[in-house]
Amino acid sequence: MNSTSPALPPKNQILPSESSTVVVLKTKPETVVEDYLRAQEMAGISSALDKTKPVILKDNISWHFAYPGANTTPWQLEAAVKGLKQAGFDRISVVQNKTVVTNAYKGERLNRFVGVFKKYDLEVKFNFRPEDMSWIKYQPKGKLLILDKIYPEGILIPDYFFDKNIFHLPTVKTHIYTTTTGAMKNAFGGLLNTRRHYTHSVIHETLVDLLMIQKEIHSGIFATMDGTFCGSGPGPRTMIPVEKDIILASADSVAIDAVAAKIMGFDPLSIPYIRLAHEKGLGCGDIDKIKVLGEDVTGWNFNFKVGDNLASTGGDLFWFGPLKWLQHLMFHTPIVYFFIWSSFLYHDYFWYPFKGDKYVDQFLDSKWGKLFLTY
Repeated sequence: MNSTSPALPPKNQILPSESSTVVVLKTKPETVVEDYLRAQEMAGISSALDKTKPVILKDNISWHFAYPGANTTPWQLEAAVKGLKQAGFDRISVVQNKTVVTNAYKGERLNRFVGVFKKYDLEVKFNFRPEDMSWIKYQPKGKLLILDKIYPEGILIPDYFFDKNIFHLPTVKTHIYTTTTGAMKNAFGGLLNTRRHYTHSVIHETLVDLLMIQKEIHSGIFATMDGTFCGSGPGPRTMIPVEKDIILASADSVAIDAVAAKIMGFDPLSIPYIRLAHEKGLGCGDIDKIKVLGEDVTGWNFNFKVGDNLASTGGDLFWFGPLKWLQHLMFHTPIVYFFIWSSFLYHDYFWYPFKGDKYVDQFLDSKWGKLFLTY
């Protein structure tokens, strides 16, 4: 494993004030890819990304099952590829990450990504395979909020991510630890290794640090967010799927997360990761200062709630509750495997078959489910 960061050539960063535009469009299955292409163009994809550099597509597999609202949709992925190619980007790859309770290989297959990969001849990389990339120590240029304290031995990130554009593909959903999750949270799995659970008790500060690092190592950042089916409840997996027929696009990760939060029914600046990123100048989290193109979302409020499930209730005791003092013992030692297997069994063998399966059936009977099956 290397111990130094590769040298990066000077590049022009897009300032938050120049990129705080978020596009929100209503869509339908018959036009969703074309609508995404329009949203990407309206959000300035050509100016946000550097055409001389490769592009990493970072999809979001929160659950390897094809659970509506939890994962990047195949039409969102396809539109990203088509839009990039139309804008003149010809070096495009996909990067998957390892999660202790999610199987990336199973996830890309069950979520119908593989057909898109083959159709557009995309190179697929995995950040947990040594033949694809190495983890190297990186010393951020900016001042960190927390990561240097969590990883005093050094922050490790994949060498493959340097000097490339990044295109995030999250969905509109809630999250048990961050209230909402979107473009900023999507970097969590790609940039941090399997010890990223060390950061759960300081997750908001972690996401801000990761956005700062992204701005240092990437030649450009862009995101679309799929809300054809959104997720309300104890996300990122055990949610109630809600059909909303919307898509979002932006070159400002903070702004797109803020608009998504507002639409879901939350005050963006009351969510720490959005507020901290805004205060640090990494993007715009103030909804009144974001230019929203397309739909008028002023009166939108989906009234989403986060809540808890059995797994999060137990985890909260150690991450944020009265048993926080046992955190190191529980999560930094082999005892952590008890929690990993408990979470895996709960999600895959209890919640999904006894609760989630009915929502999947409803999704497959919907207009979006019918489109999903065509992939």
